Amino acid sequence: MDSTLSGAGWLPEASELTRLDVTSLSAAYRKGQLSPVEVTQAVLDRAADIQAPLNAFSFLDPEGALQAARVAEQRWRAGEPLSPIDGIPTTLKDIVHVEGWAVRYGSRTTDPAPIQQDAPSVARLRKAGGIFIGQTTTPEFGWKAVTDSPAFGVTRNPWDLTRTPGGSSGGAAVAAACGAGVLHLGTDGGGSIRIPASFTGIVGHKPSYGRVAAHPPSSFGTVAHIGPMTRTVADAAAMLEVMSGRDLRDWTQAPVSYPSLDVSPIDWSEKRIAYWKTPCVGKVDPYVETAIEGVLKDFEAAGSAVTEVCLPEQEALLEIFYRHWCVGAANKLSSVDVAQWRLLDPGFVRAARIGQNYSGVERMAAEVQRSRYGAAMDALLTSFDFVISPTVPVSPFEAGHDVPPRSALQSWVEWSSFSFPINLSQQPACSVPCALTEEGLPIGMQIIGGRGADSDVLSAALTYEEMYPDRFLKPHGRWPAALGGPS
Repeated sequence: MDSTLSGAGWLPEASELTRLDVTSLSAAYRKGQLSPVEVTQAVLDRAADIQAPLNAFSFLDPEGALQAARVAEQRWRAGEPLSPIDGIPTTLKDIVHVEGWAVRYGSRTTDPAPIQQDAPSVARLRKAGGIFIGQTTTPEFGWKAVTDSPAFGVTRNPWDLTRTPGGSSGGAAVAAACGAGVLHLGTDGGGSIRIPASFTGIVGHKPSYGRVAAHPPSSFGTVAHIGPMTRTVADAAAMLEVMSGRDLRDWTQAPVSYPSLDVSPIDWSEKRIAYWKTPCVGKVDPYVETAIEGVLKDFEAAGSAVTEVCLPEQEALLEIFYRHWCVGAANKLSSVDVAQWRLLDPGFVRAARIGQNYSGVERMAAEVQRSRYGAAMDALLTSFDFVISPTVPVSPFEAGHDVPPRSALQSWVEWSSFSFPINLSQQPACSVPCALTEEGLPIGMQIIGGRGADSDVLSAALTYEEMYPDRFLKPHGRWPAALGGPS
C-alpha cells in the first residue's frame, strides 16, 4: 500500500452541489435555482473522481441517470414533481433488483443478463422520481461485514484508504460520505447498513422488519432488512417514507402497512434509556466506550434516566445467529453450479459449509430460541424508550481482512455483536456519527426502538443531530479534508 494514500486531502475537493441534502435540493429545484440535470452531472463527476481510489461502485449509468434527470427537470419546471425526492441522485446496492440492469451480487458466478422487474423498494424510489446513478459494491452475496469481492475487488474507507468502510453495504456508505449521491439503498442482515455507516461517519437506518418489502426473498431469510443510508437523519426519513409499504410479493410482511413516518424533535427529559454496554463477544475499544458514555452523560443532564442492561438471552445469541446465517449461506451456495465454486469467496464457501453441517433440528431449535429472545426484546422495549449502544465495538481496521488483524476474533459476526442481535429481534435501529478516534476515524452510536417505532427512533436521531450538528456531514458545513473538503 502506498503510504501517501492514507493521509488526509488525497481526494479532490467535492463540489458544493454534491453536498446538498433533499430539503436544500428540492427547494432549489422548486425555485428554479438548480436543475436536476446539473446536480446529477456533478454527482456523476464525483462518483468518477472517487472510483479509482475507493471502489464504491460496481456499475455507473451516466446516460440513464441524465435522461431521468432531464425528465425530472421538466416536472419541476411545470410545478408537478412526483415527490420531495424527485430529481434526487440515488444509488442502489448491487444486491437488489433493478429493471434493465444486471445485478451481480459481487459475484463472478451470477447471470449478467438485465433484470426484468424492479424490487419493491426500487420501484417505489423510481415512482417517486429518484435518479439512479449506479450500483454500489458489496461482498459476494452480502455475506460479511466488510466490502471486498472476487468480482469487484476491495472497497476502501474515505477517512483512511488503508482501512475498510465495513460492509456489506460498504460501497453505499462510501458514496454517501463522499457526496457521490444523496440517497443510498442498503441492505442489513447482520449489521450491513449500520456497520459501514459507523465506519464512514454517516446515518444508516435498519427499519423494523417488513416496513420495506423485499423481493426476491433473501437467501438469509427474515434477518435481512432494506433501508436508507444518507448524510443526515432527515434524508434517511425521506427515503424510508418513499420505500415503505406493502407488496404482495413479500409474504413475510404483515398484512397491514406500518403508519407513515412522523419524525420531529423530541424532549430527552424523562426518557428511559437502556445502555447496552457489553457486546455478545469480545470487548469495546476504549475510544468507542468513552464516546458513547459522553453522549449518555449529556442525555442524563437533559433529564433522561440511563440504566445499564444486557440483552435477553445474550450468551446464546451468537450461536442462534450462526445457525440462521450459515444455513442461509448454504442455501445460497446450493444455487451456484458446483463447477463455479472455485470462483467464489473462500470465506463464503466456509460459512456455507458450516451451514450444511447444521441439522434441521438444530436450525429449528434456533428458530424457537429466536422467538423467545424476540419476545423478551419486545418486553424490554416496553420498559425503556430506547436502547443505546455502540454501533460497532471496534474502530475501522485494515482493508482486506474479515476481522481486525492481530485480534483473537474468528469471524466478522464476533465483532458485529452490537448489530446482529437486532436483526434477530427485528427492531428498528439507527446508527449516527458519534465521535472520532484518536486516529481521526469515525465512531457510530446505535439507537434502537420497539418494533414499528421507526418514527420514534428517527426522531431521537434527529434530536441528537440537532444537539451535535458538527458530527454530521452537513450540506453547507466544512467537510473533513479526508473527504475532499478544504484542509
